[in-house]
Amino acid sequence: MSREPNPALLYPDVAAHGSFAAALQAEAAAQGMSLPLAVTPSDPLRHASIASVVPHRHSSYVAAWHHERNWTLWGSSNDRLMICGSTKDIRELPQVIRCWAEGASLDEIRKTATFDLLTGRFEVPDNNLANVIASEWQWLQREANRADWPQYQALIESAHAEPKLRRLYPYTSHWALGFAEKPDGSYSTPSFVSIGSPRGVGDYTIREWWNGPALHHVTTVAEAIAIAVDRIPADLLQTASEHPARDS
Repeated sequence: MSREPNPALLYPDVAAHGSFAAALQAEAAAQGMSLPLAVTPSDPLRHASIASVVPHRHSSYVAAWHHERNWTLWGSSNDRLMICGSTKDIRELPQVIRCWAEGASLDEIRKTATFDLLTGRFEVPDNNLANVIASEWQWLQREANRADWPQYQALIESAHAEPKLRRLYPYTSHWALGFAEKPDGSYSTPSFVSIGSPRGVGDYTIREWWNGPALHHVTTVAEAIAIAVDRIPADLLQTASEHPARDS
């Protein structure tokens, strides 16, 4: 394992300002703006937190990489990651940070950013369950489209196309797709199905949970989805029908 470089040596320009927050604020000032940033005492040269005027935007921060010069920006909304992207140019960060902090829409932030930033989710300020579920489906579809994995993409698209599954909160574990009634139940309540997709040659594998014993091996994604629908518990199906699926 390579030894972690001293951050003051890897980021001497940041060290000259005394903290990453101060370095970002200096760069912002050079661009004619100010930023609501705070120093992280435990790692001042590599980490700074962002304050937003929007109450549901929290857990937002910028961090420097440990082994090479690079910075990553994270921003969450109601405990769901909305923006995450990396750049090697510190000059690209201030405008995006300001937009996030001042409540610009995700679309406005996308237009401002010069590096890939949006996760694919959309914000749900009021935590409306149907919209939270739709936002998560949108994120999974984007993730699948970016993965070099046609069978996984087919699984996500086919599951989303099935109305009974689209009403449920989707989540993945080890690239296997599972479903829950709501976000906080995805890992704390018993699972009824987990669908693993093959990579290249192989079958779709149906389990009750992601690392449980295999219940079925099927060759097509349509068969996998049909089995998943048949396994939805009646009470979960009834509850899900009370919050109509939003197209995402």
